[in-house]
Amino acid sequence: MTAAASPRPRALPPGDLVVIAALSGPLPAAHEPNVARTVAVFERMGFRVRRAPLLEAGRRHWWSAAAPAEIAAELNGLLRDPEVRAIVASDGGQTALGYLDLIDVEAIRTDPKPILGYSDISLLHLVLHARTGLVGFHADLAVPGFGGHWRSAPAARQAELERLYGALLTSTEAIGALPASPGWECWRPGRAEGRLIGGVINRIVLAQATPFALPLERFDGAVLFWEEMGGHASYVWSYLQVMRHSGILDRIAGMVVGVPREIAGLEPGASPTLREIVLDVLGDRDIPVLGNVDIGHAGPNLPMPVGVRGGLDAQRRTLALLEPAVGREPGP
Repeated sequence: MTAAASPRPRALPPGDLVVIAALSGPLPAAHEPNVARTVAVFERMGFRVRRAPLLEAGRRHWWSAAAPAEIAAELNGLLRDPEVRAIVASDGGQTALGYLDLIDVEAIRTDPKPILGYSDISLLHLVLHARTGLVGFHADLAVPGFGGHWRSAPAARQAELERLYGALLTSTEAIGALPASPGWECWRPGRAEGRLIGGVINRIVLAQATPFALPLERFDGAVLFWEEMGGHASYVWSYLQVMRHSGILDRIAGMVVGVPREIAGLEPGASPTLREIVLDVLGDRDIPVLGNVDIGHAGPNLPMPVGVRGGLDAQRRTLALLEPAVGREPGP
């Protein structure tokens, strides 16, 4: 099931169509303004924006925007539509596992497109990368991200992120150094360069339990990035232990850990800290670890394109994208 070199979507010129779609959880009516703000963000970047039909306030099936087969059908329609050039997930949730086997992977191979999102959308990035080599955009969502966290950020940070995301989608040049925050921490010094592989840590473990798991050799020399929201500190320790047992931690060249959010057992000033948990499981594996990076649920996201070569220097607290996430034509 090993895929070819990562196909990059075609760079988006001004006027291209971006679609916001409900790929997992529902849209509560209270979050409708977040979608409107997301539309405004992408219009400022120069794109046309449309909402997919299932992104309708109040629509729900249990904990999802719709039944998994309905979501898959809408996603497949977007993947097959040549006018649609990028897809932004409205929110995370608990639905992607229900339709991983229903996605039209041939449409992705024919016309790879950026799919933006994190949380539950991590499953899509990892599985589609495993099946097709698609570069997945672990990046902000519409509701908690572009329409929520961005609004609470200082104006200078919003402008910085808007330029960053615009370049990510339109530029065929490598982004280079990502804008660092004062909270980044060196948990183990060193430097590493390798393919970025990761997402929400529980979704990494779940993806590896499916028939669409990334072959272990795809972790060779990779920079593993992960973040987590909710649950308990002991769960994070357990997920890392699963990756240790599976051999992933023996293959990676470096690790980037996101800011934790709402994880019980990580009380300020108490032990264990997230750093202690990570270093406990890593043991004597001498790889650089950069911690407390803004790549997940805790605030506005720095994008981490899955499959693109990244570089980190933990001691200097730097993180860079060494390749573009999009190309002049679809393909490697």
